[in-house]
Amino acid sequence: MSDNAAVDNRFSQAVEIVRRLREEIGRAVVGQAPVVDQVLACFLAGGHVLLEGVPGLGKTLLVRALAKTFAGEFSRIQFTPDLMPADVMGHAVFDLKNQSFTIRRGPVFTNLLLADEINRAPAKTQSALLEVMQERQVTIEGESQTLAAPFMVLATQNPLEQEGTYPLPEAQLDRFLVKVLIDYPSAAEELAMLRMVTQGRIGDGLEVAGVATLIKPETVNALQQLVAQVRVDDAVADYAVRLVRATRDWPGIAIGAGPRGSIALVRVARAMALLAGRDYATPDDIKAAALPVLRHRIAPAPESELEGLGADALLAALLEQTAAPRA
Repeated sequence: MSDNAAVDNRFSQAVEIVRRLREEIGRAVVGQAPVVDQVLACFLAGGHVLLEGVPGLGKTLLVRALAKTFAGEFSRIQFTPDLMPADVMGHAVFDLKNQSFTIRRGPVFTNLLLADEINRAPAKTQSALLEVMQERQVTIEGESQTLAAPFMVLATQNPLEQEGTYPLPEAQLDRFLVKVLIDYPSAAEELAMLRMVTQGRIGDGLEVAGVATLIKPETVNALQQLVAQVRVDDAVADYAVRLVRATRDWPGIAIGAGPRGSIALVRVARAMALLAGRDYATPDDIKAAALPVLRHRIAPAPESELEGLGADALLAALLEQTAAPRA
């Protein structure tokens, strides 16, 4: 088999795996197709995702369903106002028997980490995730320990208007590859959800028991490497850079996105291309990635907020007025 045929075969297998992942997640999560695609794109791009929505929309369910398709290790941390950094990272414990300190690893030593309601913990604990998200390593008592690949943080948060929430530090927000917003389901989706939950069941929880485990950690690493090889034409890369640079002097935006924004756009666009069954990224992939990638990397000006214009509205206007490459 030639090299090109081998690559084509691996790509076809990857497309089929992604299709089955979507299908399995759909056994637990009703509707929310764009949200599922954005989370899967982040997963394939090897990034971290921040899911925001009011309580009860299925944020935790989506993460649990994704974790069920994956045979690696999964940990969950419920963030609360009294959670300490050591509860996340781990700490040194003195062993009286051996008269020495031993390292007790925290839940962050895993493949998929669900940080549930991350903005209910104070900034000090939120910041404890900074090093591990960026460097993929943990330092305890001066000793650095590298995390096994793949490693992904899937954090959920409630809107800041909710009581008892703390805003995430800007430096940490930038570590999330995408910020995905979950809205209320449509009437048809809500009816389907109601039937699924009440069909011969006690309680009101949606289950992930019916979700099959499809992939191993080695498969995830291979998928991520394949995504990194998706072709990005110079004109498409230039379009991504122009969009990000436009945020820095766009009317109504006080703080624009940095260079990490254009890098993130291309990473997610590559994953979007694989989700669509293509081995090359298009301007439409960049557009599809723009809102989840950039909404948490810009800050609307006070006058925009007074007019009711949030990050998404400003970015939508920017996308409309920034010319995309035609070929």
